[in-house]
Amino acid sequence: MTEQNQNFPDTDAYDPAASSLAGQVDPAVMAELLSIRSSIDNIDATLVFLLAERFKATQKVGFLKAAHQLPAGDPGRETAQIARLRRLAAEAHLDPAFAEKFLNFIIGEVIRHHEAIAEDHQAAADQAAADQASKDADPAVSAGI
Repeated sequence: MTEQNQNFPDTDAYDPAASSLAGQVDPAVMAELLSIRSSIDNIDATLVFLLAERFKATQKVGFLKAAHQLPAGDPGRETAQIARLRRLAAEAHLDPAFAEKFLNFIIGEVIRHHEAIAEDHQAAADQAAADQASKDADPAVSAGI
């Protein structure tokens, strides 16, 4: 989840004034454009941190589901969340179809993470069972020798 995309420069090298329009538009227009883009950059950063917090919470759900052998997905919850987000999007004057696509992408990632957590949990349980069976089969281990 933290892998860096090699197609984009390191964030430390980010230039907020980078633009293919530099030198081609009126400086006042460019200044206004950069000001608006600065707000967009701040919103994007906030979105990243909010998504990180969301995925921390869904990871806890994944561990709980794995511990109790619950399915990774919950179609009833997903349907309710999509309907809720579509309504909120409409109220916020955001295209509900876009909000649904965005949420479906997030749900897909969450389910993928939950499946990986469940696989890891099952592998650990299988290993613990194998270790216990090995101990039970060895009379010296059972006798504490």
